[in-house]
Amino acid sequence: MSEHKASHRSPLLPDRYPIQDFFICDVTDAIPKDDMGSMEHPIFSLSTKPDRSIREYEHNGVKITITPSVLGLATIHDKDILIYCISQLVAKMNAGEQLHKTLHLKAYDLLVSTNRNTDGRGYEQLEAALDRLSGTRIKTNIKTNEERIKEGFGLIDSWKVIRHSKSERMSEIQITLSDWVFNAVLGREVLTLHRDYFRLRKPLERRIYEVGRKHCGKQDEWTISLELLKKKCGSASEDFEFRRLVGVICKEDAEYKHIPDYAVVIDGDNVRFVNRHTMKPLPAQETTFFPTLDPETYNDARIVAPGYDVYALEQEWRNFWVESGKPELKNADAAFIGFCKSRYSRNQHRE
Repeated sequence: MSEHKASHRSPLLPDRYPIQDFFICDVTDAIPKDDMGSMEHPIFSLSTKPDRSIREYEHNGVKITITPSVLGLATIHDKDILIYCISQLVAKMNAGEQLHKTLHLKAYDLLVSTNRNTDGRGYEQLEAALDRLSGTRIKTNIKTNEERIKEGFGLIDSWKVIRHSKSERMSEIQITLSDWVFNAVLGREVLTLHRDYFRLRKPLERRIYEVGRKHCGKQDEWTISLELLKKKCGSASEDFEFRRLVGVICKEDAEYKHIPDYAVVIDGDNVRFVNRHTMKPLPAQETTFFPTLDPETYNDARIVAPGYDVYALEQEWRNFWVESGKPELKNADAAFIGFCKSRYSRNQHRE
């Protein structure tokens, strides 16, 4: 009976905190963002046990060497911390605030936002993850914000935990990001993740979703060979075992539709990502009609113009665009965010 129940267990972790706005204190409604460099290339270990192997990766001129500390390589679950930091920085950037490499974060907010447990074990795992992130060293020729970091660097430069004197409970974390990660944010080399990313149980599922999100994007579908997918995932499994693992994920996705944004299907020696249309596909060609906004832009608009009806602002922006002669917009989403930011700032000065 236990095996029967296990086979029918949802592949998604429970949504522990379905209402998060009350918990995110530093920036309200910070949307999960991930840096494109680590989405495209296998920086993080998929192992659930300490991985102390030195990893070499090369693809299309990109070279990466990842060296662990004695504690092992940073894992794909450790990456939750970086995603949270990047999300906070992007939200601050959208709000017009000055950015700093060192972030002052509430440990509880981080755990809640990444769907982690907030018991004692959760805080212990958080500290261990910080150790692995700072101990893992990267050498790469990947550019971020048109800068190339040639020396070895950690994913985070340093971290500090402040605890309550009586309970010894972790209260505040100070995390100093590496130049490589910080430059990716400054260059807006980030993509939005579905919040259910943090509910994916299997490390390989998370990595497969990242690869799909980076390469399929808003296209209707995108195909990659199993061989190249294995390379991009950084999987240490034998080819036949990797095919089996991906096959299990695809079978579960066909039943539960649990992979965010994309259906994942094995097609011979290839894996096909099919857009679920939770994100709008790219238009086939540019038109002179009203520009289409990405769904996530409305969330960003709420951040830069708190308290405003973003759909009313959108109508005002579209009217302004028409009255201005429908000028060409290289980035409609950025133009709308700029309009919202300007409207909010102008009204604030009037008060």
